[in-house]
Amino acid sequence: MSDVITQAVDALNAKMGGDGFDGTAKFDIEGEGAIVIDANGARAADDDADVTLSASADTFKAILDGEQNPTSAFMTGKLAVDGDMGLAMKLAGVLS
Repeated sequence: MSDVITQAVDALNAKMGGDGFDGTAKFDIEGEGAIVIDANGARAADDDADVTLSASADTFKAILDGEQNPTSAFMTGKLAVDGDMGLAMKLAGVLS
């Protein structure tokens, strides 16, 4: 597992404050791997999910650091969403 994935899992779990996520979402980080978020929190995995968000490592890091708004990233093509758009919007609230 890459350092990027390890750091992202830690950051996502910290943002969620120990709470899980209602549904399953996957972050596919180009060249690094994937993270799944569900009722148990975030973990490195490549399982099927209700929604998959794909971005470069730089974009994903900027979203986690609060330097990039997830909705803006989607609108400008930096973040691709495949699946349940409503769940993706809910996830954006968790990330910001």
